[in-house]
Amino acid sequence: MKPMPHIDSMMTPFPHSIEASHTIHEAQAIMGSEGIRHLPVTSEGRLVGIISDRDLKLAFALAGASTEGETLHVGDVCNLEAYIVEYNTPADDVVMYMSEFRVSTALITRNGKLVGIFTTTDVCRNYSELLKMAYPDA
Repeated sequence: MKPMPHIDSMMTPFPHSIEASHTIHEAQAIMGSEGIRHLPVTSEGRLVGIISDRDLKLAFALAGASTEGETLHVGDVCNLEAYIVEYNTPADDVVMYMSEFRVSTALITRNGKLVGIFTTTDVCRNYSELLKMAYPDA
């Protein structure tokens, strides 16, 4: 019987991140240019949370036409309660937690340092690969 793989075998390594002191416009620019929907948030090199495209849309909507959108920082609107796991956490534990608590992203660390990100897109990609292996003639 095969052992359960760790989450580091399924994550997207070396994700882009952004400092909490950067503006929401900078976060939006990174997400747009990289084609991503989530950015881990750091403060002085320490992982502190995550910001999603949905968070940004809400922030821009609330700021409206005011200049507040120019001064809102990532740290003002990010989720400070991100789901963070160590790289050697069993993959099934991470996927089950994400499902049970409706979490779309897990930040993967190694000794407290960000090493990867695991999103629902990664879940779908890995599930597709498992289906292809289980049903090669389908």
